Amino acid sequence: MPYIVTENCQKCRFTDCVTVCPVDAFHGDAEMVYIDPDACIDCGACEPQCPVKAIYEDRDAEKKANLKPWIEINKDRSPSLPIINSKQAPLSTAADRKKELGF
Repeated sequence: MPYIVTENCQKCRFTDCVTVCPVDAFHGDAEMVYIDPDACIDCGACEPQCPVKAIYEDRDAEKKANLKPWIEINKDRSPSLPIINSKQAPLSTAADRKKELGF
């Protein structure tokens, strides 16, 4: 089962996760990153790298109503966005968002 990025990434866009992805499955827009489920090999390397716990295995997200929509969002958004495979500066709102999320 592939991994997905969820709403905790919004207004953060920390990219620690993309640096450990062996298959360049991450894509990004101006607000967050997404995982292409067709490219993800389910290695799980990205999940512990996220400082705001935005990454979940899709089978775990299936069990949580607030996370389930993110399965389709990642699937739909990722193919049309550029691949992100190197660390970039987080958004200017990242520190406040991280604090807001309790991390």
